[in-house]
Amino acid sequence: MSNQEPIEQPEDEEHPREKQRGPVVLRRARRSEQTTTDQRLLDSRGPTDWVHTDPWRVLRIQAEFVEGFGALAEVPRAVTVFGSARTARDHPEYQLGREIGAALAHAGFAAITGGGPGAMEAVNRGCSEAGGLSIGLGIELPFEQGLNPWVDLGVNFRYFFTRKTMFIKYAQAFICLPGGFGTLDELFEALTLVQTKKVTKFPVVLFGRSYWGGLHAWVRDFVYGEGKIGEKDLALLHLTDDIDDAIRVVEDAYQAWGETH
Repeated sequence: MSNQEPIEQPEDEEHPREKQRGPVVLRRARRSEQTTTDQRLLDSRGPTDWVHTDPWRVLRIQAEFVEGFGALAEVPRAVTVFGSARTARDHPEYQLGREIGAALAHAGFAAITGGGPGAMEAVNRGCSEAGGLSIGLGIELPFEQGLNPWVDLGVNFRYFFTRKTMFIKYAQAFICLPGGFGTLDELFEALTLVQTKKVTKFPVVLFGRSYWGGLHAWVRDFVYGEGKIGEKDLALLHLTDDIDDAIRVVEDAYQAWGETH
């Protein structure tokens, strides 16, 4: 074969010059690349900015899903519990979290939390102390210091959306203790997924009437009252102060789910 340089055809509007980068076609000004992809991979010199580019992030995201699915694939029936990371250990809500974690363990459910401190730690602690499976799904944040010591099975994530998938996929219910924006985010995402039938037989329990009562009343009086949601949507929320009641709701939903699977 000839070692001569290929002859470039003249460029016009209908046939612009191009360069191929694997399956990607680069034309016009985009052709100006000084190196190839494999050269950047094999050459250890130079900047490492490429590991932070979007195509590389896709592989990181894929790796997080694979790692999460692999770690949690054999988890038994479970309930995800949310609550504030700022709940102090001497606060009554911390003791409440321990009792809920223990009640889930006694009912045969694993407890899944965000793996952090506060209410999350309390639930993991209660579950672990009661002999249940205590799971923590952590997230890389600038102000939290890894998984709490009561997590038996833990996975750390870079991306919120990957972590959220695990919260939903491996749980049969949500219990929301008093919490902040993170808890609210998970609460309404779960409600949206149930409303749109992306997940089925998935109860959402708001634990603590004094804390959640105002939100529940607003949803009932305004969101439902003005026709923004239907009666079935409103029924997705269960407000309670009683641990036995919360566990009953979870067990009833799991039994209903089991009858259809």
